[in-house]
Amino acid sequence: MGTKIVVLFNLKPDVSVSDYEAWAKGTDLPTVNGLQSVDRFEVFRSTGLLGTDEKPPYQYIEIIDVNAMDRFGEEAATEAMQKIAGEFQAMASDLTFILTEKLG
Repeated sequence: MGTKIVVLFNLKPDVSVSDYEAWAKGTDLPTVNGLQSVDRFEVFRSTGLLGTDEKPPYQYIEIIDVNAMDRFGEEAATEAMQKIAGEFQAMASDLTFILTEKLG
């Protein structure tokens, strides 16, 4: 059974939404979805909190469906993925990576 990694984050103050989203669509999504260890990688923009007008604590959520964590670690260590990770970390703040497992 695979693992879902949930990533919660905001953009750094000097990063525009349009710049990040263009990078996510053009670079991050196709690259990570091309990894053999990843069944599916999706990025979501927060649009609100149910039942309130309060601002969500995070601007973006990523969900990475990993089919083999060992392989994912190997692929994440490649030069190409390290470049992507560096670009992501230059834009994102308040990063939280949550490892999950499905009940039942």
